[in-house]
Amino acid sequence: MKEAFPIPEFSLFGGPLQRLGFRLGLVRRGTNTVLLGVALGLLAWGVLVLLAILQGFGPKVFSLAVIAVHVRLLVAILLFFACETWVAPRMAEFVRNIVRSGLVPESELPALASAIRRVGRLKDCWLAEVLFLLAVSAVPIIESVVQLPGSTGNWTSILERAGGKLTWIHGWYLAFCLPLFRFLMFRWLWHLVLWGYFLWRVKRLNLHLIPTHSDGAAGLGYLEVVQEHFFPLVVAISAVLSAQFAEDIFAGTMAFEELYVLVPAVFLLIAVLFVGPLLIFFFKLWECRVKGLNEYMAMAARYTLAFDRKWIRDETATGESQLGTPDMQSLADLTNSVNVVRGMRCVPASRRLVVVLAIYAILPMAPLLLMKYPLDQLLARLFQKLIGW
Repeated sequence: MKEAFPIPEFSLFGGPLQRLGFRLGLVRRGTNTVLLGVALGLLAWGVLVLLAILQGFGPKVFSLAVIAVHVRLLVAILLFFACETWVAPRMAEFVRNIVRSGLVPESELPALASAIRRVGRLKDCWLAEVLFLLAVSAVPIIESVVQLPGSTGNWTSILERAGGKLTWIHGWYLAFCLPLFRFLMFRWLWHLVLWGYFLWRVKRLNLHLIPTHSDGAAGLGYLEVVQEHFFPLVVAISAVLSAQFAEDIFAGTMAFEELYVLVPAVFLLIAVLFVGPLLIFFFKLWECRVKGLNEYMAMAARYTLAFDRKWIRDETATGESQLGTPDMQSLADLTNSVNVVRGMRCVPASRRLVVVLAIYAILPMAPLLLMKYPLDQLLARLFQKLIGW
């Protein structure tokens, strides 16, 4: 059947930019795009720093006032492409896993192949990246009407700080660096939309879910592994936001106390982007759990009734006759099976995923504490607590 309906290799990443990188030798083995990210980031950042030094702005370009510029170009862009390289094989393995395991019945393989080909056409569509370029070009127009936050994240603030006069460094940053970062961000949001769309198509299949599956998610547990591999993108988002907060606090346009609201909002954003797509399977897994409880409890009732008649109510049964009987082990196995169904998750993820994503989201935020509590003060207070002063 698999030969009659061959399953294409699943790939979420492609498009004109990746094809260009492939022609330049910056994309290897089809999914390794790290060199492309390094080239784009270093090109944007290197020219920016060179112009700053030539124009005498060397000390200013390395100050905390523009830390978000360096994070966007040197950290975020690289992590965007590192995430592609990291998560792409896990996505392909997920598709192979649900086919090999029989989670997708043979009758549903044509529908799965159709969904994969559909995603393939969308991710290779040149129109999407053209629209991203148009969206990036429209941002300055939007900023002229709506003041976007961030001292180095919008045209209005940058022009005001430049006194209305554009230099070469401002021109390069506004014409290339900032649009490049925004284009790549839009591109990644498109990838996340496609991933959610594919999961929705999988959910619509007549999946052969097993409520007693050892992964606790009826066979969909590998999705948690896939979502964990989005961690470079989580770090990139958190790092950019953290750097933007640092700029605003340094400039005096934001109080440190506002972080008490903004940091939880960052965690919520991360949860929506990387845990939210798994909620697509909630009702399907709920139905599987309810059906499983009904079937396994009915079987357990029949078995325990027969067990009770044979070993408890039968006065002729002796201790010796019960020794070594497989009925005892079968009863224990049945009890374990019912407990597995009862504990089955309705979302193919555990608390581990939430904890892992939270750790990766909070790490780039940690340096913000130094803006409120200098490092020497923190160390002194920790030492005092340690020795009990």
